[in-house]
Amino acid sequence: MNRNHISKLLGALATERVTLQKFIHLLEQEQSLLVENKTDRLLDFAEQKSAQAVCLSELAEFRRSLLRENIPSFTAEAIHAWLKANSAEGLAVWQEIRALAERAQLINHTNGELIQMKLRHNQKSLAVLSNAVNKANLYGPDGQPNLSPSSGRSLGSG
Repeated sequence: MNRNHISKLLGALATERVTLQKFIHLLEQEQSLLVENKTDRLLDFAEQKSAQAVCLSELAEFRRSLLRENIPSFTAEAIHAWLKANSAEGLAVWQEIRALAERAQLINHTNGELIQMKLRHNQKSLAVLSNAVNKANLYGPDGQPNLSPSSGRSLGSG
């Protein structure tokens, strides 16, 4: 194992860790907006989140390509064993990445649940409003007042 390869791997791991930390910060901000009901800014966060997720995916693929060169059996245990034998620093960063990824997954799941709760609430509110509008039946499809559907008379007719 040459030093250049390990150096490249350490750089990739460090970049992935920093990007994952930024992603978690973004998820935490998103969660705060959801909890505080400041949903008007969520679209901006969705775009940022998507961009960071793509970046993380690319970084993970680069890391995998570097590790595959040296690890025939590509499992979590094999990666752990190889890093333990070849780079204690890399192992520490790898363990941190795994912990950060679990944290990101948990926060993202919680945010998804919060969004689902808000959607259900909005759907119920819309159903109540729609029902109230249908019951009121103040105007017909032609836009004309229709206060008494059973009388057949329109507003202002004698």
